Amino acid sequence: MDIGLNVCAAALADAMAGDSGALRIAVTQLDNGARLIDCGVEVEGGFEAGRRLAEVCLGGRASVSLTSAQVGDLILPAVHVVTDEPAWACLASQYAGWAIEREKYFAMGSGPARCLSRAERELFERLGYEERADRAVLVLEGRALPDAAVAAYVAGRCHIEPAGLTILIAPTASVAGCVQIAARSVETALHKLLELGFDPRRVRSGSGLGPIAPVAKNDLRGIGWTNDCILYGTRAYLTVVAADEEIAGVADRLPASSAPDYGTPFLDIFKRYDGQFYKIDKMLFSPAEVTINNARTGAVVRRGRLNPEVLAGSFGIG
Repeated sequence: MDIGLNVCAAALADAMAGDSGALRIAVTQLDNGARLIDCGVEVEGGFEAGRRLAEVCLGGRASVSLTSAQVGDLILPAVHVVTDEPAWACLASQYAGWAIEREKYFAMGSGPARCLSRAERELFERLGYEERADRAVLVLEGRALPDAAVAAYVAGRCHIEPAGLTILIAPTASVAGCVQIAARSVETALHKLLELGFDPRRVRSGSGLGPIAPVAKNDLRGIGWTNDCILYGTRAYLTVVAADEEIAGVADRLPASSAPDYGTPFLDIFKRYDGQFYKIDKMLFSPAEVTINNARTGAVVRRGRLNPEVLAGSFGIG
């Protein structure tokens, strides 16, 4: 299976580079020819830059639109994601599963370059997805801009020349960063299904609505606020083809509320695990509310609920 996620994402990145002034982003070429698109580290960025960054993350296989969402008394800007190829768009491309670590540099990598590097070999084997391309697109969530050495490492892992690589980056505590994280409504639901042993390829379509977190004073608090928006304020809707019994077997555990750590602001949970993201229970990372429609039988199942109290408390709103 090869649907050209990197080709689609590269075209979207080209368009962003062409609109860099309007998007308030910066495009530079590193010493080895790799292209770097800064969406919020040394530039301001904005909502539209974040929306288009999210579409790059999704490999061009989902539509991302800006809207608003109400969570209790809170009315927040929001991201609506719709895809008819959720396994490829969300897991093969968008999932932030590649930790980029080179000497003192660290950032979380998402986007379709992961298909080429296959750093998450087990995930791609389970998906049955493999891709070849001479261009690769990687999206980083981080505060420091990568240099040519980081780009060379990424290009090498992707088996391409550095000149074929585009890296886009936005910090967590930036407008574009908050937008691209809010666009992970369907992705978090699919990854949770994967963890529960349900084949995500049986999810035929997905739609999600996630509130956009306010920009925090630093990235640590930004990690808390953006995750709280998913855990306590995001809804996902999935159309699946499966037996009703299979859906019943995972439905109760699908929303974030099924995890033992649920119920407190994410920053408190993060500190409880000494700031070690991967020590946190994977069962926590899913939307607040998930609705599943079985297209085979017509059954509709909804689990979870929004939790405006925790979300408002996280933001410090009385």
